[in-house]
Amino acid sequence: MGNTLKIQIWSDIMCPYCYIGKRRIEGALALFEHKDAVEIEWKSFQLDAGFKASPDDNMVEHLAEKYRKDTVWAQDMMDSMTENAKNSGLNFHFEKSILANSLNAHRLLHLAKKQNLADVLEEILFKAYLTDGKNVNDLNTLKVLGLEAGLNAEAIDEVLNSDAFANEVQNDIEEAQSIGVQGVPFFVFDNKYAVSGAQHVETFVKTLEKVWEEGKFDSEVTLLNVTDSDSCGIDGCN
Repeated sequence: MGNTLKIQIWSDIMCPYCYIGKRRIEGALALFEHKDAVEIEWKSFQLDAGFKASPDDNMVEHLAEKYRKDTVWAQDMMDSMTENAKNSGLNFHFEKSILANSLNAHRLLHLAKKQNLADVLEEILFKAYLTDGKNVNDLNTLKVLGLEAGLNAEAIDEVLNSDAFANEVQNDIEEAQSIGVQGVPFFVFDNKYAVSGAQHVETFVKTLEKVWEEGKFDSEVTLLNVTDSDSCGIDGCN
């Protein structure tokens, strides 16, 4: 096969399982013999593109209302994800999370992608939202996070004070829809095989090895794993 194995990952900053999925694919790559030949491309996805946050928003009540469940269900879901995250070395603090629309964060990620800093900023944004309780839609906060990732201050200002990269975000979402993405995280390996959800490290390792051994291929994507567990979609997280 070629010199590079490309993994495209559709995710949303607001998706807890996307952060878990990031850790699990990283764990798989650490075990993969050809990890130095792997390129990761982060792709935008919004679980609720029309969401408008309110200062009075409460995570438990918001999830219960959004998915038409009761608050007990919402709290149980968050508790489950918190425990799941611990297994990947992550500490979720939903009690501190500030609900936000993720469009501006995604636009900043596209700037970071142009400078090969998308993976760095993705990590920073996930931690900011899910662990540190920062508002990832606040422009000043995003600027600080962008600077932490290594982005240029002037470039950050140009993006955040305009609609730059909004089309690129929408293009990513439309591409996801065209290949049947129902929830995130969603991983496409060299445009051949897809894995849905934050699967176990072993699943990702097997997929990496399979793709590497088979070499080059046609462009049609085949879904290897059809489970909807450990992912978030418009109807909720599983």
